[in-house]
Amino acid sequence: MSAFAFHSDQRFLRVPAPLPGDGRPFGLAGIAWDGSVTHRPGARFGPAAIRAASLMLCDGIHPHFDLSPDTALADAGDLALPNTSLERMRAALAAPAAALLAERHMVWLGGDHSITLPLLRALKARHGQPLAVLHFDAHCDTWTDHFGEPSGHGTWVHEAIQEGLAVPEGFVQIGIRSAGERAARDYVADRGGQIFTARALRGLASPAQLAPVLDAIRARMRALGHPPLYLSLDIDCLDPAYAPGTGTPEPGGLSSNQVLTILEELADLNFVGMDCVEVAPPYDHAELTANAAACFVWTYLCGRLHARQRQTEGGGR
Repeated sequence: MSAFAFHSDQRFLRVPAPLPGDGRPFGLAGIAWDGSVTHRPGARFGPAAIRAASLMLCDGIHPHFDLSPDTALADAGDLALPNTSLERMRAALAAPAAALLAERHMVWLGGDHSITLPLLRALKARHGQPLAVLHFDAHCDTWTDHFGEPSGHGTWVHEAIQEGLAVPEGFVQIGIRSAGERAARDYVADRGGQIFTARALRGLASPAQLAPVLDAIRARMRALGHPPLYLSLDIDCLDPAYAPGTGTPEPGGLSSNQVLTILEELADLNFVGMDCVEVAPPYDHAELTANAAACFVWTYLCGRLHARQRQTEGGGR
């Protein structure tokens, strides 16, 4: 992995860089790109901020899963990619993404949300089939153009479905609440997917309160035969009170409790990867946003390791 340049003096949870045969099944890499934002730039600094925030978790055992992923994880650093052209960045990302995916279950730190499209392309090639997607966001990201440009951080959902990278019926959006025309807001639902708006989730935080949402997601994945499931978590799914450090904040969002409950309760689904995007440290306060992002990534990794251990021990979904 020496070909991948590292642009931070810290790694997530202080884990080592990946080495061949190191026995660490999970990997993490940063994609420090924010050339496609529509409002405030700064997400290119997200990977470093998330890594720095993760350091408080280094000696932590997850309170729900009762384990730590530190001995199962390697951090490949920030990938060396072009930073002025979206097309060139995506093209340059293809080879290192494929190489990392061939060796490990990957988590990607963004960067803006335009990074998800090439990651889905790489994952479809890896798994040989379209993916189901669990998408946390304030925005639907289903626009057909990016303010006159063909692609950006608000078009990737539309592009992924049009390209056949995602199973439309397996696309689930959580936290949507931004302004937009009906055709864009309902794009996923109109194609057989499901949308849980932030309004619909108000006041629901515990596993019991969120049970109808969790059951609906489980039933959908079961009906589809549990396809490979990708988690794309835009930090602006959170209310700005929990995550002010993002490029396009939207009031009325989710709480950290809601996101954590969903991640913890659905950890045994067939997840094959995750990204956490749109953390913009220049607008953060007291590292609230970076801390939330680090905790979400940590929780996802703990959940995947827990599920892996259960499968090894003979457990199942």
